[in-house]
Amino acid sequence: MTNKWKLCDSDKHIAQQLQEELKINPVFCDLLVQRGIKTYDDAKSFFRPSLDNLHDPFLMKGMREAIDRLDRAIRDDEKILIYGDYDVDGTTSVALTYTFFRNFTNKIDYYIPDRYGEGYGLSEKGVQWAKDNGYHLILTLDCGITAVDEVETANSLGIDIIVGDHHLPNDEVPKAIACLDPKQEDCDYPYKELSGAGIGFKICEAYALKHDIDLGKVYDLLDYVVISIASDIVPITGENRVLAYYGLQKINEDPRPGVKVIFDMLRLDKEITISDLVFTIGPRINAAGRMKHASLAVEMLIDKGSLSLDKKAQVLNTNNLKRRDIDQAITEEALNIIREDEVLQKNYSTVLYKADWHKGVIGIVASRLIENFYRPTIVLTESNGLISGSARSVKGFSIYDALQSCSDLLVTFGGHKYAAGLSLQEENLAEFQRRFEEVVRGSITEECLTPEIKIDAHIQLADINDKFYKILRQFAPFGPGNMRPVFLIENLRDAGRSRKLNNGHLKVNVKDPATNYYFDGIGFKLGKKIDVIKHGSFDACFNLNENEWNGRKTIQMLIKDIRKSESASHEAQSA
Repeated sequence: MTNKWKLCDSDKHIAQQLQEELKINPVFCDLLVQRGIKTYDDAKSFFRPSLDNLHDPFLMKGMREAIDRLDRAIRDDEKILIYGDYDVDGTTSVALTYTFFRNFTNKIDYYIPDRYGEGYGLSEKGVQWAKDNGYHLILTLDCGITAVDEVETANSLGIDIIVGDHHLPNDEVPKAIACLDPKQEDCDYPYKELSGAGIGFKICEAYALKHDIDLGKVYDLLDYVVISIASDIVPITGENRVLAYYGLQKINEDPRPGVKVIFDMLRLDKEITISDLVFTIGPRINAAGRMKHASLAVEMLIDKGSLSLDKKAQVLNTNNLKRRDIDQAITEEALNIIREDEVLQKNYSTVLYKADWHKGVIGIVASRLIENFYRPTIVLTESNGLISGSARSVKGFSIYDALQSCSDLLVTFGGHKYAAGLSLQEENLAEFQRRFEEVVRGSITEECLTPEIKIDAHIQLADINDKFYKILRQFAPFGPGNMRPVFLIENLRDAGRSRKLNNGHLKVNVKDPATNYYFDGIGFKLGKKIDVIKHGSFDACFNLNENEWNGRKTIQMLIKDIRKSESASHEAQSA
């Protein structure tokens, strides 16, 4: 698959003004302007996030009603049920809110729906369970904003609902005591991209403010929030950047027992980053709900250090290993289906169904298929008499809108622009596949169908040194909206030790002929590019990271792509 390289623009006039005030390398001023940082004060807030910059939680529509209802439940000794989804965001949301409110009532518990028996979000079964067990109030987290019928059922059973969600609402919202979701059109909350755990955090913050409780007790929960931010892939901008910054600080300085035991098991003795959370904690928490039941993840996250904690961590890790084996097998099977079908290969979308595919991994499989066939993708399986599945999209194309165009064929759907879930009757499958392809073909652009590498800045090899990297690190935490900067260097040459590794990766040792600077790097799954490196000058786009080997730390290039430089192409034509 060929990538398109696109060099980002920045306002050079504003960047120059910033450079005069900040006295740092002009490259960093370009990076700041690209991220919406245009003044000295903006830069100060960016480089030094402050909890003082968090928004007033009572700006969120419904917050006062929600806190008043929680107050009454606690005062009257009513039973409160914290209800969350089975993924990382849902389980961290539940763990956070349960941990906070159990300080004020012992009539509180949590409920995680079974992925296979109930499916996503607030379920009729869950509502009935709450009724049977004497609960008067349900607080949903990371779900509920589209649960119109389920909330109506709860109302008929005498159960009040507070919805805490961050997904896109439909035209009709549930008739709950309060719907806390900044994405509602009539919600004036200034920041719209909170995670589900972020919503839970704001509820706890509002309760603390109303009752003059030390906010430090709320800030102590930010490790839950940063795990959700990392794993749910929400933008790390604005308020999320502050929450993520202090959440990482909490994890690195005073990790919760259930988090620390996973780091210890994996021998992660380093400063934890967003990337570490994405690839270590996230998959193991997710595996609980994918392979068995996600309540185990909540048990881990709220555990204060019991003797069984190590055993729970081992179970999560074993579940994750099983999940990995299953998703790899299904991915290969799905790829073979596409490779053997000429129509599927030429489509603008991928919609695959097989009844025995494991429901817990089909979202991962959809993402892996996009790595091979870059287009909107849906993977479906059979579940509880319905066909259900996960949808993933490519940059610039809203898969949520595409599903909405086919909503008359669906039983349920919901999610984000780039990720969604859906279910339908089996008799509608063929028509849905046809209609979805028609919608995608008629609305997607060729630009969306070509993977793009956005390059933040053009630099020289001589720019890279310890001082440069020290400033670059202050741009963290990295994530959507503030991705790790991608740099471009042109006209590099092999310094003699570049080679393809046995695992298909590329080890590079490059030089700039103009300055005679040398540098090392690694390109994962780029071994096939060795011929480009060995035959003339080439351009490389890359991130910078720190590599530690035998106790020695060095800066290295993390290669994203390599191409022949224009001068090399001219040389080849001349020859």
